[in-house]
Amino acid sequence: MTRRTPGRPDAVDLILEQWRRELPAVDASPMEVFGRLHRSFLRYQSLLSELFDRYDLNMASFDMLATLRRSGPPYRRTAGELAEISLLTTGGISLRLDRLEKAGLVVRERDAEDRRVVYARLTDKGLEVAGSVARAHFANEARMLDGLTDAERRQLGRLLSKLERSLEKAERTPSLPRGQLPAQGNGSSSIPQ
Repeated sequence: MTRRTPGRPDAVDLILEQWRRELPAVDASPMEVFGRLHRSFLRYQSLLSELFDRYDLNMASFDMLATLRRSGPPYRRTAGELAEISLLTTGGISLRLDRLEKAGLVVRERDAEDRRVVYARLTDKGLEVAGSVARAHFANEARMLDGLTDAERRQLGRLLSKLERSLEKAERTPSLPRGQLPAQGNGSSSIPQ
């Protein structure tokens, strides 16, 4: 991806101009948000991967370490709790924990009172790695946001929160059946077959 020069159109601007020229009756303006979010996410993901690679981790592994670290002493959670916090299945959690356990960052412990309950707990090494990676990660994210003022960061955070609520609402709203277009005032609402 190329860097955008201030004052010059970016790739999304150019794509929107093409849509305006080719399908002027179609409102492609949502791409101003989602196109840029997508492009930003790809860059963000690349910059995160670059950092995590230096620690021989991936995003998923860091997510588990960070979740355990944030939980506070004794830095442990059950697979069910981890799944609930990260919105993954317990099977997905188990695979991640297997890898972290092999790396010596996590141990599994049975509950002393209920042997059916198994906790994943950070080892001393895991606690050290989680702290080191978290510090590097947040410094990396601050570097990524360096082009925004504090006020712009807060505003963007509020807008993204509002966008997430809008997306949640859209998930609950039925989409149009295949082939049906939104009404445009011309009486035609379906694609000719």
